[in-house]
Amino acid sequence: MKQKFHYATVTEAINKLKEQGFNLDFNLSENQLKVGQLAYPASDFDIVDQYRYEGPSDPADEATVYALASPAGQKGILVTGYGYSTDKESEDTLKQLHYKYLAKDDQAE
Repeated sequence: MKQKFHYATVTEAINKLKEQGFNLDFNLSENQLKVGQLAYPASDFDIVDQYRYEGPSDPADEATVYALASPAGQKGILVTGYGYSTDKESEDTLKQLHYKYLAKDDQAE
């Protein structure tokens, strides 16, 4: 799954993804994607696409926008920043999502 588009800014990426139905605003906590009071197992989701942004001179300006979807039809966006999490379990969960994404990419080739 190669990136289909590259948007100039994080805001543009979020707006375009919302137009495509990625309407949930996810926060990652441990091994769950949370939206308000709702929590979904992160393992139920796949990265559909991701967009990485780097600041011109400050690594703290780095961000990644993830378009996530589940087989049940939930679609949302997760935005992470540089040094995103001190929570080891959240960090590991994000790595597992990346592994699934890369594995699908390898199968598509």
